[in-house]
Amino acid sequence: DEVMTGFRLSKGGAQEVYRIKPDLTALGKIIGGGLPVGALGGSSQIMEHLAPLGPVYQAGTLSGNPLAMSAGYSVLNQLEDKMYQDLKETTENFCLALREIFETYSCKVSINYVCGMFSIFFGVDSAANFDEVNNSDTEKYSRFFYSMLNRGIYLAPSPYELAFLSTAHTQEILSETLKAVEDTLKNQEL
Repeated sequence: DEVMTGFRLSKGGAQEVYRIKPDLTALGKIIGGGLPVGALGGSSQIMEHLAPLGPVYQAGTLSGNPLAMSAGYSVLNQLEDKMYQDLKETTENFCLALREIFETYSCKVSINYVCGMFSIFFGVDSAANFDEVNNSDTEKYSRFFYSMLNRGIYLAPSPYELAFLSTAHTQEILSETLKAVEDTLKNQEL
């Protein structure tokens, strides 16, 4: 499922980054340039089961929508390797700075991140699987969410969702976000 990671982590998505060769890949969002669309792809051995070659009928209201396909094609043609490298570095630097702030205020968190995506889990050393994530302090995350929102920073309202960075996030914006985190901790709003 590359609906969130497709073309976000690299031109080849998460399967390129993690060297995975799936039987089927589901894509969405970016392939429509922000317009509603979804797609799936796989080997010819599997795809030949779909109509008109095979007996499995697959269709949707927006299948092959020319506007979404044109928008997606335009976006995909603008993606460059340097953009991914810059976003990867920005994400890492931002998350390391976040971790440092939390450590300064003795606030136990686990921060997971990969090129343009990150998540914060309170009260756990690791959040690498469902059980660990489920043991995180969701109430503390909720307080953090509202404190950040009151400072003009909109994060995902649940720790089970991701936050996203993009090439539009400048150092100024990231610095303001880090300051909001520090102010939240300094004012003991968690």
